[in-house]
Amino acid sequence: MEADSPFLLATVSLVSALQMGYLAWRVGLSRMAHKVLPPSVTGPPEFERTFRAQQNCVECYPVFLVTLWTCGMFFSEVTAAAGGLVYIIARQLYFNGYAKSTKKRLPGFYLTLAVFFTLSLLGLIGILRGILHKYFHIHL
Repeated sequence: MEADSPFLLATVSLVSALQMGYLAWRVGLSRMAHKVLPPSVTGPPEFERTFRAQQNCVECYPVFLVTLWTCGMFFSEVTAAAGGLVYIIARQLYFNGYAKSTKKRLPGFYLTLAVFFTLSLLGLIGILRGILHKYFHIHL
Protein backbone atom coordinates (compact mmCIF):
# COMPACT_ATOMS: atom_id res chain seq x y z
CA MET A 1 0.00 0.00 0.00
CA GLU A 2 1.36 3.38 -1.00
CA ALA A 3 1.97 5.99 1.68
CA ASP A 4 0.44 8.63 -0.58
CA SER A 5 -2.79 6.68 -1.13
CA PRO A 6 -5.89 8.85 -0.69
CA PHE A 7 -6.86 7.44 2.72
CA LEU A 8 -8.86 10.50 3.75
CA LEU A 9 -10.95 10.50 0.58
CA ALA A 10 -11.58 6.77 0.94
CA THR A 11 -12.60 7.21 4.57
CA VAL A 12 -15.04 10.02 3.80
CA SER A 13 -16.44 8.00 0.87
CA LEU A 14 -17.01 5.00 3.12
CA VAL A 15 -18.65 7.08 5.86
CA SER A 16 -20.93 8.67 3.27
CA ALA A 17 -21.88 5.23 1.91
CA LEU A 18 -22.75 4.12 5.44
CA GLN A 19 -24.88 7.24 5.79
CA MET A 20 -26.72 6.34 2.58
CA GLY A 21 -27.46 2.91 4.06
CA TYR A 22 -28.71 4.53 7.25
CA LEU A 23 -31.07 6.82 5.30
CA ALA A 24 -32.45 3.81 3.40
CA TRP A 25 -33.00 2.09 6.75
CA ARG A 26 -34.94 5.14 7.97
CA VAL A 27 -37.22 4.86 4.93
CA GLY A 28 -37.78 1.21 5.81
CA LEU A 29 -38.74 2.16 9.36
CA SER A 30 -41.12 4.80 8.00
CA ARG A 31 -42.67 2.20 5.68
CA MET A 32 -43.36 -0.06 8.66
CA ALA A 33 -44.68 2.76 10.84
CA HIS A 34 -47.07 3.99 8.16
CA LYS A 35 -47.86 0.55 6.65
CA VAL A 36 -46.63 1.48 3.15
CA LEU A 37 -45.66 -1.74 1.41
CA PRO A 38 -43.07 -1.84 -1.42
CA PRO A 39 -43.14 -0.97 -4.25
CA SER A 40 -45.57 1.79 -3.30
CA VAL A 41 -43.99 5.20 -2.78
CA THR A 42 -47.12 7.07 -1.76
CA GLY A 43 -48.75 7.19 1.62
CA PRO A 44 -49.13 9.58 4.52
CA PRO A 45 -47.24 12.89 4.17
CA GLU A 46 -44.76 11.83 6.88
CA PHE A 47 -43.76 8.78 4.84
CA GLU A 48 -43.62 10.69 1.55
CA ARG A 49 -41.34 13.37 3.03
CA THR A 50 -39.00 10.72 4.45
CA PHE A 51 -38.96 8.86 1.14
CA ARG A 52 -38.31 12.03 -0.88
CA ALA A 53 -35.56 13.14 1.50
CA GLN A 54 -33.75 9.84 0.98
CA GLN A 55 -34.31 9.91 -2.79
CA ASN A 56 -32.94 13.44 -2.99
CA CYS A 57 -29.84 12.28 -1.13
CA VAL A 58 -29.47 9.41 -3.63
CA GLU A 59 -29.78 11.88 -6.51
CA CYS A 60 -27.04 14.13 -5.06
CA TYR A 61 -24.67 11.29 -4.22
CA PRO A 62 -22.90 10.92 -7.61
CA VAL A 63 -22.26 14.68 -7.74
CA PHE A 64 -20.80 14.52 -4.24
CA LEU A 65 -18.45 11.65 -5.04
CA VAL A 66 -17.19 13.26 -8.26
CA THR A 67 -16.57 16.65 -6.65
CA LEU A 68 -15.01 15.08 -3.53
CA TRP A 69 -12.51 12.99 -5.48
CA THR A 70 -11.74 15.66 -8.08
CA CYS A 71 -10.99 18.23 -5.40
CA GLY A 72 -9.03 15.68 -3.39
CA MET A 73 -6.90 14.42 -6.24
CA PHE A 74 -6.19 17.73 -7.98
CA PHE A 75 -6.36 20.37 -5.24
CA SER A 76 -6.03 19.08 -1.66
CA GLU A 77 -7.02 15.80 -0.06
CA VAL A 78 -7.34 17.36 3.39
CA THR A 79 -9.54 20.20 2.12
CA ALA A 80 -11.72 17.78 0.14
CA ALA A 81 -12.10 15.43 3.11
CA ALA A 82 -13.11 18.34 5.35
CA GLY A 83 -15.65 19.42 2.74
CA GLY A 84 -16.88 15.85 2.54
CA LEU A 85 -17.50 15.76 6.28
CA VAL A 86 -19.44 19.02 6.02
CA TYR A 87 -21.46 17.43 3.19
CA ILE A 88 -22.33 14.44 5.37
CA ILE A 89 -23.54 16.76 8.12
CA ALA A 90 -25.47 18.86 5.59
CA ARG A 91 -27.23 15.79 4.19
CA GLN A 92 -28.19 14.65 7.68
CA LEU A 93 -29.59 18.11 8.46
CA TYR A 94 -31.44 18.02 5.15
CA PHE A 95 -32.88 14.55 5.74
CA ASN A 96 -33.95 15.22 9.34
CA GLY A 97 -35.47 18.57 8.42
CA TYR A 98 -37.33 17.26 5.37
CA ALA A 99 -38.76 14.33 7.35
CA LYS A 100 -40.36 16.89 9.69
CA SER A 101 -41.41 19.59 7.20
CA THR A 102 -40.48 20.60 3.67
CA LYS A 103 -39.37 24.04 4.86
CA LYS A 104 -37.04 22.57 7.47
CA ARG A 105 -34.95 20.97 4.71
CA LEU A 106 -33.60 24.34 3.53
CA PRO A 107 -30.60 24.82 5.90
CA GLY A 108 -29.21 21.42 4.91
CA PHE A 109 -29.99 22.10 1.26
CA TYR A 110 -28.13 25.42 1.23
CA LEU A 111 -25.16 23.94 3.07
CA THR A 112 -25.06 21.10 0.51
CA LEU A 113 -25.00 23.62 -2.34
CA ALA A 114 -22.15 25.49 -0.67
CA VAL A 115 -20.13 22.27 -0.38
CA PHE A 116 -20.83 21.34 -4.02
CA PHE A 117 -19.77 24.80 -5.18
CA THR A 118 -16.62 24.82 -3.05
CA LEU A 119 -15.46 21.31 -3.98
CA SER A 120 -16.22 21.95 -7.66
CA LEU A 121 -14.40 25.28 -7.74
CA LEU A 122 -11.34 23.95 -5.93
CA GLY A 123 -11.27 20.85 -8.13
CA LEU A 124 -11.44 23.05 -11.23
CA ILE A 125 -8.62 25.23 -9.93
CA GLY A 126 -6.51 22.14 -9.33
CA ILE A 127 -7.24 20.74 -12.79
CA LEU A 128 -6.45 24.03 -14.52
CA ARG A 129 -3.24 24.38 -12.53
CA GLY A 130 -2.25 20.86 -13.59
CA ILE A 131 -3.06 21.49 -17.26
CA LEU A 132 -1.05 24.72 -17.26
CA HIS A 133 1.89 22.95 -15.63
CA LYS A 134 1.85 19.77 -17.76
CA TYR A 135 1.01 21.15 -21.20
CA PHE A 136 2.15 24.78 -21.09
CA HIS A 137 5.00 24.58 -18.55
CA ILE A 138 3.42 27.38 -16.52
CA HIS A 139 3.95 26.91 -12.79
CA LEU A 140 1.42 28.57 -10.49
